[in-house]
Amino acid sequence: MRKAAWLVVSVLFIGCAIHPDSNRPGFDRDIGGYPNESHSQAVGYSESGMVSYYGDQFQGKRTASGDRFNKNALTAAHRTLPFKTKIRVTNLANGKSVVVEINDRGPFSKNRILDLSQAAAAKIDLIGHGTTKAKITME
Repeated sequence: MRKAAWLVVSVLFIGCAIHPDSNRPGFDRDIGGYPNESHSQAVGYSESGMVSYYGDQFQGKRTASGDRFNKNALTAAHRTLPFKTKIRVTNLANGKSVVVEINDRGPFSKNRILDLSQAAAAKIDLIGHGTTKAKITME
């Protein structure tokens, strides 16, 4: 009985030691988390690709940065850009742009480069379309 109890405690302890994000894209087990330095610090950084948005289902939940997600704030999720980085997102279909702050990790769809908050998506007329091709640049 004593060995069984010890085994249960050991398994629980080991389970707590595994980072909850360890299977999420962008997580680096070797450094114990997401990278602090990134390609974003290069002068003239830009990236183009598909962007999407998220909103209601995450309202009030903690983001990877520790902030509470607010669908009405101008924020975004990126796999590697440092938190608090401000970027300009330009919808290539209509030329509209918005400046957002990175406060979360994602997107977790391989063909996307950025997830915008619902408010940011509205500013570039993304609501209703779901995804669009966009360019992101350092602000």
